[in-house]
Amino acid sequence: MKWPFARREDRVQKPRKDTRYEREILQNVEEHGCHITLVFDPDGNDPSYAYSAGFPKTVGQPDLIVFGLPNEVMQFMINETLDQCREGLQLKDWTRIEGLLEGHHCIARAVTPHHIVRDYFNSAMWLRDRLGGEMNEAIQIVWPGSVNGLFPWDSGCADEVRACQPALYEGGTVQ
Repeated sequence: MKWPFARREDRVQKPRKDTRYEREILQNVEEHGCHITLVFDPDGNDPSYAYSAGFPKTVGQPDLIVFGLPNEVMQFMINETLDQCREGLQLKDWTRIEGLLEGHHCIARAVTPHHIVRDYFNSAMWLRDRLGGEMNEAIQIVWPGSVNGLFPWDSGCADEVRACQPALYEGGTVQ
């Protein structure tokens, strides 16, 4: 008797091949320790940002995201943080990070779980899935204003500094 529906084994999808971009992510993680994705709003309504994929594999720490600076600066900040992690820096909420911006330190903030979404971390989430895990933590590198050194949560911080850095962490309100 022929069944009018497909057998289960006939319905199971075969694994697809990685795309060229996915192979590039894997290669960058293997060769450099991470892959950096730059994202921008073509309409200019939202701040640009950069995020890493590969920190968990390379240094056993969460991937990073940074907003609102020129692409080269954000890439440098991620790569420099990776180098510092290789030398022992432990990324936790409120960790002070030196050497990312001339004359100022930055602060690592733990991204809340409801902000760990594909809109912000697509390539990082793909990589974690590809490697058999789930992305359940990330760190936002928050930078201060260059004039007064105030962070977005500080009273008196410039509105432009706040607008460039959406708070993906708890306690993003002004103190």
